[in-house]
Amino acid sequence: MSCVAAGAHAQSNVSIYGIVDAGVVAERGGVAGSVNKVTSGVGSASRLGFKGTEDLGGGLKALFILESGIKVDTGESDVAGSIANRQALVGLSSDQYGTLTLGRQKTTMYKALGEVGDPFGLGYAGSSKNLFPLAGPNTRTSNTIAYATPSYQGLSGEVTYALGEQADNQSAGRQYGAAISYSNGDLNARLVYNNRNSDSAPAVKHDLGHNVLLVANYDFKVVKAFFAYGVDKGFNSAVLPVVNAYGYKDAPKPTTDSHDLLIGATIPVGERGTIMTSYIRKDDKQWDQDANQLGFGYSYAWSRRTSTYVAYAKIHNKNGAGYTVGNDSEAGSGDSAFNLGIRHSF
Repeated sequence: MSCVAAGAHAQSNVSIYGIVDAGVVAERGGVAGSVNKVTSGVGSASRLGFKGTEDLGGGLKALFILESGIKVDTGESDVAGSIANRQALVGLSSDQYGTLTLGRQKTTMYKALGEVGDPFGLGYAGSSKNLFPLAGPNTRTSNTIAYATPSYQGLSGEVTYALGEQADNQSAGRQYGAAISYSNGDLNARLVYNNRNSDSAPAVKHDLGHNVLLVANYDFKVVKAFFAYGVDKGFNSAVLPVVNAYGYKDAPKPTTDSHDLLIGATIPVGERGTIMTSYIRKDDKQWDQDANQLGFGYSYAWSRRTSTYVAYAKIHNKNGAGYTVGNDSEAGSGDSAFNLGIRHSF
């Protein structure tokens, strides 16, 4: 009887949230020539989500998130046939013991770059996704178990384990990650490890892909400095976002041995404006197909929820490298891109 009474008094909270982002994009330099389009999710991927918590008592809460990507330019889902492709999870959270969640979730590497290491927040033409290895399963994994510790004097940790769930080979498609974070005042830093099995059961075998990533930012008030450094080893550790964007006779080869470096900044301009800039270098130690990117952007906040933006980035590919300038939702078609758009969150 006491259990029923406790359940009756549990407090629940459900909210609807989302981002509506659309912009004009002009891409140049690829085999497709001059590409001009209105596209969705340039600065931040457009989405519609439902999230909620329920107070279970004793400091314990239940939680859930269901989040779907949407193409604002056409009104379609950004993944055909999917309802909650961005996030779909349920779990328990405790201030004392941490948070355990099950479902489709972001990888620790993706969160580290987006939350700490990239001044563009993975969006706009200057996105770090253009050169850092954040394609496919390195962004989100299905069938995932994740645990995040509480913060203790600025220190916290997270581990994720995604089951491959393929017939005849339980290790095929498996992926796991770990992160150690430190946040104290103006300093934020995170060290991440990612391990990916790209086998296709039962016959196709590959060596494991490994990623180690260190990200940090420090707020000097007049400027916020950003740093990221990654080491990528093994099959699918650094997948090319576009197979052959430049129509080379010999298509670029995905590297299995590369280093990535980002140095960037955000600079407040008045009360509402922000300049974003970064330099990124891809050092391909296997094929010597290096690339570097320089990106600039400006965002103006009309309110807490609505902003307009402009951005530009240029990639210099070396020795037949095939990297492209994309944005938060698209991989891009050439070596330069210009963005002009508007973003509204709710």
